[in-house]
Amino acid sequence: MSYYDPKDLRKFGRITEWSESLGEKFFDYYNSVFKDGALTPREKSLIALAVAHTEMCPYCIDAYTKDGLERGITKEEMMEAVHVGAAIKSGATLVHGVMMMNKVNKLDS
Repeated sequence: MSYYDPKDLRKFGRITEWSESLGEKFFDYYNSVFKDGALTPREKSLIALAVAHTEMCPYCIDAYTKDGLERGITKEEMMEAVHVGAAIKSGATLVHGVMMMNKVNKLDS
């Protein structure tokens, strides 16, 4: 048995049950974000898929893989987006190495 149950994704809408006001505010915001704007819903879906991978959310990966396919995003586009996310995540990790280098240099002086 996996810690993540794919059936739980269908329960996401129920987060309003224990905090109706905040849950509704979240969904109002969430739904507004994904409307057509400067970016198309297709572009937003691809961004969401890349972020889902960097955040390592299996529910989001499932949801935005399905959403992307429904929006005509190809498997090649999906994988390229995942690589973009991975490159940014690894770069962000590595750039923090400068903090370590600064600390070492300070302690060595």
